[in-house]
Amino acid sequence: MMKRFDLSKLIRPNVRALRAYEAREIPCRVKLDANESPYSPLPPEKLFSGKDILCLLNRYPDPQAVELKKALARSLKLSEKNILFGNGSDELIYYLVTTLGGPVLFPVPTFVMYGVISQALSEKALPVPLDGNFDLDIKQMLAVIKNQKPKLIFLSSPNNPTGNCFSADRIMKIIETSKGIVVLDEAYAPFSSSRGFLPLLKDYPNLVVMRTLSKIGFASLRVGFMIAREELIQEVNKVRLPYNLNSLSQSIALEGIKNKKIVDARIRAITDERRRLFDGLSAIEGITAYPSEANFILFKVADPGKVCKGLLRRGILVKNMDGVIRGTIRVTVGNPDENALFIEVLKKLLRK
Repeated sequence: MMKRFDLSKLIRPNVRALRAYEAREIPCRVKLDANESPYSPLPPEKLFSGKDILCLLNRYPDPQAVELKKALARSLKLSEKNILFGNGSDELIYYLVTTLGGPVLFPVPTFVMYGVISQALSEKALPVPLDGNFDLDIKQMLAVIKNQKPKLIFLSSPNNPTGNCFSADRIMKIIETSKGIVVLDEAYAPFSSSRGFLPLLKDYPNLVVMRTLSKIGFASLRVGFMIAREELIQEVNKVRLPYNLNSLSQSIALEGIKNKKIVDARIRAITDERRRLFDGLSAIEGITAYPSEANFILFKVADPGKVCKGLLRRGILVKNMDGVIRGTIRVTVGNPDENALFIEVLKKLLRK
């Protein structure tokens, strides 16, 4: 007779209450839902040779990513001791929450993994709604900092899904007020007119900056990195899983840093297209497009669900954000042909 077994009694309550992060692959002709680059970041001959692949596959990767770390440190004019790599920014968020614990403060809406990881690790999450302009509600944020004393504060600027940068003076007020660690997640910084907060690291020991190669054409590599004071890097490194960055990712990422001019040209192409896409959306009656400093645009429309389904029937995949910000859709900036097709189909749908 089969033994009765109740798995639910073994699963931690906080994990049972979680909803898995959904990153579904939906067949489509034009993929504009995931904030990826529409361009290959480097020509094939700049990546690596077949011989390199054969040499890499049978050995474990460099556990410290030494060559990649050296190249990135030179590029950013930092010490290698201030850098830690992760398998995407998600892994680094996980390590920071594991190392420091909670409470964990973040504005909403924003990148969902701040909240998901906090809950998965049984740490108290403190979400604070943005104000009416998608900026930080500084009065409320400071009140939570005073009363709850969060150990970690995550600020994504430019923010996903709103696309805007938070006001620099409000960010500075949070950094100066908090007794905990303030993490500036600058995943979309390459597309922004803001210079970012990296130059302030030397003056603020509680500041951490996170960046990634995912948005600039290397999404499949899963290469994220955090930049912080050496003593914090040392502590977070204690919980880092061994060999967390594979050899192929290290090798290609290294070529990306060496060929910065080519990568930067791709970024400029995306920001040029962002301007044209914004103008195209703004010209359509019934749509409100929000200015963006990222590689996507959030826009408001009467029936997001109907519009998303109509676009998908014609092979165009975008992100329905109605459950996060009422009446909105997020569209990634594609290449000129993709953007033109998207605008053309969207116009036809709304005319109907």
